[in-house]
Amino acid sequence: MDWIIPAVNLKLILPEIVVCLFAILILVTDPFLSKERKIWSAHLSWIAVVIAFIANIRLWNLQEATFTNMFLVDNYATFFKFIFLAGSFLIILISMSYLKREEILHGEYFSLILFSTLGMMLLASGFDLVVIFLGLEIMSVSLYVLAGFKRSDLASNEASLKYFLMGAFATGFLLYGIVMIYGSVGSTNLGQIINHITSNDAGSNLLIWAGAGLLLVGFGFKIASVPFHMWVPDVYQGAPTPITAFISAGPKAAGFAALLRVFLFSFTTIKMDWTMIVWIMAALTMSVGNIVALAQSDIKRMLAYSSIAHAGYVLVALVAGGETGVSSALFYLLAYTFMNIGAFTVVIALGRKGQDNTKLEDYSGLGSRSPILAILMTIFLFSLAGFPPTAGFMAKFYVFGSAVKSGFTGLVIIGVLNSLISVYYYLRIVVLMFMQAPVTRTDNERIKVAFCAILVLIISTWAVLQMGIFPQSLLSLAQASVSSIF
Repeated sequence: MDWIIPAVNLKLILPEIVVCLFAILILVTDPFLSKERKIWSAHLSWIAVVIAFIANIRLWNLQEATFTNMFLVDNYATFFKFIFLAGSFLIILISMSYLKREEILHGEYFSLILFSTLGMMLLASGFDLVVIFLGLEIMSVSLYVLAGFKRSDLASNEASLKYFLMGAFATGFLLYGIVMIYGSVGSTNLGQIINHITSNDAGSNLLIWAGAGLLLVGFGFKIASVPFHMWVPDVYQGAPTPITAFISAGPKAAGFAALLRVFLFSFTTIKMDWTMIVWIMAALTMSVGNIVALAQSDIKRMLAYSSIAHAGYVLVALVAGGETGVSSALFYLLAYTFMNIGAFTVVIALGRKGQDNTKLEDYSGLGSRSPILAILMTIFLFSLAGFPPTAGFMAKFYVFGSAVKSGFTGLVIIGVLNSLISVYYYLRIVVLMFMQAPVTRTDNERIKVAFCAILVLIISTWAVLQMGIFPQSLLSLAQASVSSIF
């Protein structure tokens, strides 16, 4: 029997190699580091992300497949990897001071972040359902551990256990969907799936329909869409705050990276059959997320439901489809990464050892105690609500505009109404910061912000305002990134 060794272009997977090798290096070296030198693991991790980011830049405008067409490098995957790496870089920075404060500074934390980032990158480049599943599991298993990283905190333990159980359940749906599609097509390669659907009557093939439905359930869990969102509030509230910010940004974008590629590429010829299902999911996700957020008294829980609502806005772009819809979704996910991580950075800055101070009343009088933090938080909240001239406004404008062009005006009306609802709970925090006296703190209490957190706030604020005032450059990159899949 002759063995066929597939040709592998290492240049195409260089960003993944860098992230993986540094993650392993941190695991190997951390046991030999003293307590005072544990911070070296953090520095190694952000250096790895920077090197991978540079390697990823060199792949722009390159479209090539490797590993027998299972791994695809194109502008679509490259753009998403920029989102993942940028988000991971910011999370690593804000984690340093947080882990020191909570006295849980361990190297495996940063190694798990890198492994999770590796899984996201595989999701973006996966051109085979097996590779997509592999990336999803690498990302998810790392996140299960990170959610429970505060081992002495029962809420963190509960978040990890709930995330694991619900995630394993959703993974079963995804895997069974892959099996059904393989049983019908005889392949898990996305290119062969689209060829099979195009040349055969997919509408009468129940296995393809069932497989697509189960895939939608699995991806729906990862992006936290209704009715697969029940894990989000408890996990976001119980997990360490930097990990909450991480889960709300990178993994959500990774879920959409796989969802958009699979459904808008492999199932594009039966789009009219599944569009109505996603239409209903988008409307419910926006509505449930915003309405339930109104009743929250904990800011992490409120931002959890806000995250659900924003997943609904991106689903609007999936319903719209086409180059305009997908490019607006990419722009939205990039903007959401910066404004959400920025908001969580302010939440971390207000915390103390053993006290996250995430109750809404903890923000009372923040404008007098720390005007700069209050102003920055206002910018992030305004962006999440969709006020101009922030990135959130332009992101919603492009998403809703793409849906109107595709004829989904009714869904856009629902989205606009939900945006108006969200204004209430975002502005409620602004009112507390500037128009209420402190409740749980004294006026003269000084809020210390670590240098790395200041750096994250500067980067996030600049990105939110840059994308809001001058969005065309990044939107052009998003548009260039989707031309390869249409």
